[in-house]
Amino acid sequence: MKYLILFLLGIQVSFAQSVIKYSTSNAHSHNDYEQSIPFQLAYQQGFGSVEADLYYRNDSLFVSHEWKDIQSDRTFSKLYLQPIVALCEKNGGSIYKDKSKPLQFLIDLKTPADPSLTALVRELAPYEKFLAPKGNVKIVISGNTPKPENFSKYPAYIFFDGRPEVNYTKEQLERVGLISQAFAKYSKWNGKGIPVEKDKKALVEVISKIHALGKPARLWASPDEVNAWKVMMNMGIDYINTDKVTELGAYLSKRKNAEYKNNESYFPYQPTYLNNDKTGKVKNIILLIGDGMGLAQIYSGLTANNGRLNLSGFLNIGFSKTASSDNYITDSAAGATAFATGKKTRNRAIGVDSNLVAVPSITTLVRPKGMKTALISAGDITDATPAAFYAHRPERSMQTEIASDFSLNPVDIMIGSGYQHFVKAGNIEIIKKGGVQVSNQWSDLAGMKAPFILLDSSQTVSKLKGRGDFLVDSFKKTLKSFESSPKGFFIMAEGAQIDYGGHANIMPYVVTEMLDFDRLVGEALKFADSNGETLVIVTADHETGGLTLLDGNIKAGYVDGNFSTTDHTGIMVPVFAYGPHSLSFRGIYENTEIYEKIMKVIKKQIP
Repeated sequence: MKYLILFLLGIQVSFAQSVIKYSTSNAHSHNDYEQSIPFQLAYQQGFGSVEADLYYRNDSLFVSHEWKDIQSDRTFSKLYLQPIVALCEKNGGSIYKDKSKPLQFLIDLKTPADPSLTALVRELAPYEKFLAPKGNVKIVISGNTPKPENFSKYPAYIFFDGRPEVNYTKEQLERVGLISQAFAKYSKWNGKGIPVEKDKKALVEVISKIHALGKPARLWASPDEVNAWKVMMNMGIDYINTDKVTELGAYLSKRKNAEYKNNESYFPYQPTYLNNDKTGKVKNIILLIGDGMGLAQIYSGLTANNGRLNLSGFLNIGFSKTASSDNYITDSAAGATAFATGKKTRNRAIGVDSNLVAVPSITTLVRPKGMKTALISAGDITDATPAAFYAHRPERSMQTEIASDFSLNPVDIMIGSGYQHFVKAGNIEIIKKGGVQVSNQWSDLAGMKAPFILLDSSQTVSKLKGRGDFLVDSFKKTLKSFESSPKGFFIMAEGAQIDYGGHANIMPYVVTEMLDFDRLVGEALKFADSNGETLVIVTADHETGGLTLLDGNIKAGYVDGNFSTTDHTGIMVPVFAYGPHSLSFRGIYENTEIYEKIMKVIKKQIP
């Protein structure tokens, strides 16, 4: 029986997550009058509920927490009624411009019900058209409420705050607008972690009981932190009680961009590990860069894909320190330059050292040895990460000049977007005369033979906007083009838009890009096993967004994230390695060491 109850509770919690689409309409500003700007602060956040303590004194209604603190200028009319009426008149009878969005006004009577309510009704009566059930401002009386049998004595626009332990008649229940109770009646939880099972059971049961009566639920004096808000949401609470109006407002306003539920999971490739810890021959090197991919981004993908990722199959894992030469927090230009050249440089610099002197990249150094080279990006090929492998510029925004550098430092295959920069640089015809096929039409990919450039911006939109299998298809085409190369190849492929999602603080964007990049990782592992002489390295140039995971459900493929910044952060990022010499990538080291380790393997195999 115990396990059945817990199972049912789990269903209730999951159901609550799927039924209630949380927004600022679910926020309740407790003791709103104590905010720096009563009513207006909560209103500007789009709150669905505000609360004020009301005292009746000298035939007037005052807003105050204590009788002794009553001030003559803090009247109910001035702080609340007048601004509410003004907004309703401005918005054509609706409290919010969105006429479907209501406001609950919870009035906690601190003085006896009869005289207080009589005075309140007198002030509200002229504005009945704005009040529920006629309007969308719902007055709910709490505190010193009349007995339930006397609810009907008051106008229809007066509703009451009920209690879950009271048995109301059908008629009485019609006048109950909300059912509330003290959080402490069910739990002593302080908001850290999750409530113990006994408390969780009590909380879910009371919320379910209230919902069974067809009423919204509120628990006052509940823990007031982001983790507690999320736990209360998981339990299905209708109004989240808070004194932190701006913080909760910001949190709830981002719910659409904070959650992701995956409906198309996949099974990763299962590596053989036959050559994983060996130090034999390395003919091919594949470097995969998840731009902006930190541990939280990786785990969000793993959660969304029901606990599985191709990245999970790696055994040899290290960490890269990402700082640039002039900043604790790198940008993609300096980060990719470290991978491509082994040199720390300034943020925004491409393929140059900290003195802005050009330094050769991996692609330039391996071409004379007969190795084929390729650059693939799910973004602009003249953007920072791919550019660092063929260009030398002091400023990453010099995209026309970066495109022109390709003529001096070509690679055999380049796939992405950014065709317009090559047009502006005026070097397309020069590139063609050098025997390189150039196209801006994705449909040409299948028939193109290396060396070639394919840059089609229509194919590098986000996964959310229908990019399809661009990365995997580009990678497979490159492998097929290089399969007969006697000296092997170097491929750099970038999941560029994990970074874009982090900058935008959009969790669905991050997760879908992470999963797409992981599929690319799976293809690289599969090829490495079929070949036996391929080293695969997967890493990131930096983390983007300061992502933390506040909640998730691996079985459901659900993840809930919170961002601390719209920029990069300085945390270390993981380095995954597979194949011969992959043991060399264990440990903690500077990002420039990735270049050094790659070149050491290349020099060992091709002197």
